Amino acid sequence: MDVERSPSERLKPVRLKSVRLRLAQAAPALLGAVLAVLALGPALGWGLVLRYDLLFVPDPPLLPDGGGFPRAVPSDLVVALLSRVLPVEIVQKGLLAGVFVLAATGAAALVPPERRLARLVAASCYAWNLYLAQRLMLGQWALLLGVAGLPWAVRATTMRWTRLVPALLPAAIGGFQAMLVSALTLMPIAVARRRAPVVAVILIVFSLPWAVPALGSGAVTDPAGVDAFAARADGPFGVVGSLLSLGGIWSAEAGLPGQESWWLATARLLMVAVGVFGYVRLRSAPDRPAWWGGLAVSAAAGFCLAALGAFQPGRAALKWLIAWWPGFGPLRDGQVYLAPLVLLVAVGLAAALRSGAPALIGVLAPVLVLPTLAFGAFGRLAAVTYPPDWRAVQRIVNADPVPGALLSLPWGAHRAFAWNGGRIVLDPATKLFERRVVWDDTLLVGLPDGGRLRVRGEDPLNRRAGELLAARDYARLPVRYVLVAASQNGFLLEQTGWKTIFRGKELHLLRR
Repeated sequence: MDVERSPSERLKPVRLKSVRLRLAQAAPALLGAVLAVLALGPALGWGLVLRYDLLFVPDPPLLPDGGGFPRAVPSDLVVALLSRVLPVEIVQKGLLAGVFVLAATGAAALVPPERRLARLVAASCYAWNLYLAQRLMLGQWALLLGVAGLPWAVRATTMRWTRLVPALLPAAIGGFQAMLVSALTLMPIAVARRRAPVVAVILIVFSLPWAVPALGSGAVTDPAGVDAFAARADGPFGVVGSLLSLGGIWSAEAGLPGQESWWLATARLLMVAVGVFGYVRLRSAPDRPAWWGGLAVSAAAGFCLAALGAFQPGRAALKWLIAWWPGFGPLRDGQVYLAPLVLLVAVGLAAALRSGAPALIGVLAPVLVLPTLAFGAFGRLAAVTYPPDWRAVQRIVNADPVPGALLSLPWGAHRAFAWNGGRIVLDPATKLFERRVVWDDTLLVGLPDGGRLRVRGEDPLNRRAGELLAARDYARLPVRYVLVAASQNGFLLEQTGWKTIFRGKELHLLRR
């Protein structure tokens, strides 16, 4: 005979179903967090990760007196504000890990919720790929923050405009590159949905923090940068094959160990092919998303931009455009516009590998075809602490009420400190002080033939200081302070009226 169950027993299946639903909803975020821990590895230790543009400093100023093109606007301000509440070490780790979690959850949100495993396929592919890895190796965290938020912006473009504002906040924080990538991705979708005016206005408003100072900066753009930043082959299949594999970045320093091996490169190319195939199949699906056509257009346009500078006559056309108007300068680094293709592949892979064993393979495949991103790219990312000299000179300079710039020597944009494991990083002085810092923003880029290409700096004041240094006319330097690495000789400066006010193991600080 039937035995009536108690109310608590009847509620058990309901509670179990609720728990399973919550776990399914949280799974993309959990996967993103796991991928973040796996990728960052030693970078999650106490201290700061310093590599190329990944430059964070202790007690960053809120409103530094910057010059040249505002590449770090408003990302540096956001970091400074957060650092008033949390240690800057925590801020950096939160932002880096946030890239993975935001990317994973955003890509998953573009897949129907009932396809739980397929959502994880999209999350894994978009949060672990060669594009993200190479940009991370160059330290471009602000760009990656915007790229990570791109799926949310794509989804919001087909909804009410009020949804797009919060979805674009990561790109707005990221600054000019992140916003340009977002514009390339969202405008075709907006045009197809007849929402172009509203989306364009939101994109323009969010671009004002960097666009306004850029127009008044007096910065110039060297057309030679087209040669320096052109996409390159980073595997066995040439430039086009590298771009189709979601790589092809201009810098050899952005590469991962073993990424050029033919079998890994082939596996990545096959994974992209499956993703494109799956995305094309969505065209005839009854539940085809509203953004399907727009994203396809933006991915194709982004690929063409990426390849433009790698071949003639596209390279010549870019040089002509930049010489005519420096505002075309962001087109030099065309590989950055592969971001919509990365998203297309992630969604397409989820469409092709929807469930069962294929989906499980799809979740693991991104890591298996790019294994050396793990553990901080096998030690290429690691946390370190600044020597005391840096905080000492920061306190001295920031406490001085007398105006005047600071000149950073040696004259070069990047440094390789022993205390940073020899890893190359942008000169920390450029972000350390509340006053204007004069530095060499010239960029030297290694070429495939072993040569080096010199891309002139953008800031007129930096150029003027470089000319005076070359002429050894130290007395006319338009600065109040000179910060010199201890390994450099400041004797010539002292002979022309400069006085040493701090001398440490790492740094010497001189004042007029």
